[in-house]
Amino acid sequence: MQGHGQAPPVKPPPSTGLLVFLRVFFVVISVCSFGLLGWTMMLRLALVTRKSLDWGLFVATLAAEILGLVLLGTEPGEEIHTVGGWLGLALLFGSLVVVISYYLAADIRHFHQLGYAAAGYAQHQQQPSAPVYGYPQQQSPYTAATGPHTPVPPMAPIPQPATPQPSTPTPTPPPQRPAPARIDQVRAELDELSDYLRKHEDGR
Repeated sequence: MQGHGQAPPVKPPPSTGLLVFLRVFFVVISVCSFGLLGWTMMLRLALVTRKSLDWGLFVATLAAEILGLVLLGTEPGEEIHTVGGWLGLALLFGSLVVVISYYLAADIRHFHQLGYAAAGYAQHQQQPSAPVYGYPQQQSPYTAATGPHTPVPPMAPIPQPATPQPSTPTPTPPPQRPAPARIDQVRAELDELSDYLRKHEDGR
């Protein structure tokens, strides 16, 4: 089931060889008939393009060739001597040159555009979008602008500089000093010992 608004399939153009053959064929029969069959080129072009302009040119070409043939037919004798005869000849050959130029240019342009349209349709069919309830899913404008999502790795935390902690001095025990009473006692004993030794030496 085709989604709403989907373009119909485009018919691919014929092969290049066939197109070249048809162009050469219609030009050759028009030239060989001295312009009497020039209308066949415009008829084929109108059937291919289906444009009102080409149908109008086909009618104008056919009328010009009929008028030129009538003017040539009114010429007395086998040679052209009157203005009407020269005008009929100019209509046949003049319209032939114009029709050949227009036919080749319009036919080539038409099938060139048709080939581009067929190529675009084929490329669109190769990459279909997933339909949702019969409608093609539209892509988000944010997604279309940024492209496919790429996960961003988390940023590592910035290490904070360590705050120097004030060093706490270890309390040193106060030097132990001998008690004053102990010093005095030792001094007294030394004095007594020195007195005793002195007396002992005097007694000798």
